[in-house]
Amino acid sequence: MKTFSFFKGIGVFLLLVALHYTIRPLLGTRISIDFLVIAVLLTAVHVRPGVAALIGFMTGLIADSLTPLSFGAGALAMSVVGSTASWLKAAVFGDNMLLLLQGIFLASGKLTFDVMYLVVEHRLPLGQLLLQLLFWSPLSAIATGLAGVLVVLTFRISMESRP
Repeated sequence: MKTFSFFKGIGVFLLLVALHYTIRPLLGTRISIDFLVIAVLLTAVHVRPGVAALIGFMTGLIADSLTPLSFGAGALAMSVVGSTASWLKAAVFGDNMLLLLQGIFLASGKLTFDVMYLVVEHRLPLGQLLLQLLFWSPLSAIATGLAGVLVVLTFRISMESRP
């Protein structure tokens, strides 16, 4: 049964990566669903913080390879989000999470990623940075949290932490 769960997790991770590069560009809005953050957060729940940081770093490098102007910002942000999510899941949430807490967990991960990414990349002027951080990023975080809960419900992914 553990083998099936492992392969299901890999399949969902790869599906979310594929959705990020196929569906997300078609949406074309400022309020976007970040499928990569959902993939890293759902994976981080089931692994130790070091492995979650490595998965986040590799996922961030994949995303950064398409944006050479801010290369490394996504890798740094994803690795911190993955490691922190893995640590927080085991320390704060315990064995069972309510659906609302799952959405908040996923939305806060997306918001943390956006804050780190935008501050580290240094591309936006101060006014646009504040608008992005105070208006568009929270809306994107809510959309990502709702999409993440939908993924959890669709694939019946357990949010229980595993050592």
